[in-house]
Amino acid sequence: MTIKSIAGVDHAVIVVKDLDAAAANWKQLGFTISPRGTHSAHMGTGNYTIMLGEDYMELLGVLQATEHNAPSRAYLEQTGGGIERIAFTTLSAAAGAAELRTMGYEPIGPTDFERPVLLPDGTKSAAKFATFQWPVKEAPGGVRLFACQHKTRETVWIPELQKHANTAKRIARVFVVTPKVEEDAKHLAKLIAGEVRRDADGAAVVPTGFDRADFVFLTREALGKRYPGVDVSTLPERAGAGLELVVSDLGAAKNAIGARAVASSGAVVVPPPAGNGVMLAFVRG
Repeated sequence: MTIKSIAGVDHAVIVVKDLDAAAANWKQLGFTISPRGTHSAHMGTGNYTIMLGEDYMELLGVLQATEHNAPSRAYLEQTGGGIERIAFTTLSAAAGAAELRTMGYEPIGPTDFERPVLLPDGTKSAAKFATFQWPVKEAPGGVRLFACQHKTRETVWIPELQKHANTAKRIARVFVVTPKVEEDAKHLAKLIAGEVRRDADGAAVVPTGFDRADFVFLTREALGKRYPGVDVSTLPERAGAGLELVVSDLGAAKNAIGARAVASSGAVVVPPPAGNGVMLAFVRG
């Protein structure tokens, strides 16, 4: 169970220094990339999305320094890029912000924004959202949290963008490396009124429900042991570290990724340097 206003992980925000270069890189990993979007002026950011079944990944770049994107700029300065934020799905950003207040947190938002969208038939539309954020300082394992209300799902989950050469279908796990596994897991559980479970290797798991991704908190060393042969030494000691992605065809994923693919523990893995600071573990499901 989680707080009433959220319904599982919605998407992972991967902040990058060079937005267009990152999009080209992820395309080479077998992903279909959306056309580039530009957010409202107060946000000062642009993005490319990688749409899966019910969730997705967002490559985010800072186009113009604003007060809103100051945390993202600080994150880039500290880490060079990677998983900066995780979004939950919400049906009402206003109700979510109100719920946080009842829990004793001062939310950021609700905030409305939109970005233009070029549809496959060549027509133009807009993707419209409302979000609320947990306070910036409430970042378990260094990962900031927010929730996203999709007002125009039809301009985001476009069927043509959901088909990938690597056959990715959904996010199964969000890996967060931290030297304080128990503390950070309990922090997240408190923020979303969730629970902490333990894996055999000592990792702490916080489910988000609704058949969406679980958070997995573990040390950097433990992540390396889960995926022998994958160099995780470039990851920060405490940060969003990787995503486990379910695919339809593991062989197709390996072929699509090419020479950068590492076979490990039954998965096809993209090491962090090849994924713009994000380790990607593709598993059959």
